[in-house]
Amino acid sequence: MSNLSVFKNRWLAFLMLLPTLVVLGVFLYYPALETFRLSLYRANFVFQTETFVGLAQFQRLLGDPAYYQSLLQTLIFCVLVVSLGLATGLGLALLTNQPIRGSAVYRALLLYPYALSPAIAGTLWLFMFNPEVGLVNNLLRTLFGIAPRWLDNPILAFVLVVFAAVWKNIGYNLAFYTAALQNLPRELLEAAAIDGATPWQRFRYVTLPLLSPITFFLIFVNLTYAIFDTFSLVDILTAGGPTLGKTGITTFLIYRIYQDGFQNFQTGFAAAQAILMLVIVGALTLLQFRTGRRINYGA
Repeated sequence: MSNLSVFKNRWLAFLMLLPTLVVLGVFLYYPALETFRLSLYRANFVFQTETFVGLAQFQRLLGDPAYYQSLLQTLIFCVLVVSLGLATGLGLALLTNQPIRGSAVYRALLLYPYALSPAIAGTLWLFMFNPEVGLVNNLLRTLFGIAPRWLDNPILAFVLVVFAAVWKNIGYNLAFYTAALQNLPRELLEAAAIDGATPWQRFRYVTLPLLSPITFFLIFVNLTYAIFDTFSLVDILTAGGPTLGKTGITTFLIYRIYQDGFQNFQTGFAAAQAILMLVIVGALTLLQFRTGRRINYGA
């Protein structure tokens, strides 16, 4: 017998779905349609006029070398944030999962960065890496006699934003990996130990495969975080710069939309970028659904 409830009155089902449909329509579908409409127009903020240009904004975008540089930078940034974030989160979860005194305190301290807003986290890193009065440069000046200008050098600025993004999200990865480790079947680990497996072999062939469902989930959550939720960090730390090649080294796709839409007032051009970004994210979502079917969640 099916466990699904069946409404005898179809209008009652529609009425119960109405609040959700209204929210989706107002906050999701209407903005998406309006963004697509804007991408077909060139707006003039001085005269408050719009001129229909068809797909010209998309043609301009696809012929812009700076856009491809932003796309490549975003890709590298996402790969680094996801890989470093998961590796660090798993490593810390393994350490804090050991039966040592005060492990709960360590976990609470490591969760702290995730509780901060991105704006506050960015401000903290901005002060820590200030070339004149920052804590990091004071230590480097005392120990090695050097004081790098972190936010003026393109490579250092990119690395700094990557590490700030990883640090900000480390508590999230740690929480999920810790919960997963505490729910692993102990009998499998004990059987592997009895069979003579070393700690590394137990981790490689028992623990890591059992963590694959949560790792799969965290990969896409961290990917979404790297694409969308690092805007504030970039804005406070580097404002998209410093310039390297055709654009700023930390001008990622989401920040480029902001620059073109709210600083350069090219609304149609920014809307075209948002549409292309929507296509990219849609492709990633489709990939998640297709590959997610192969993951065994142990249900």
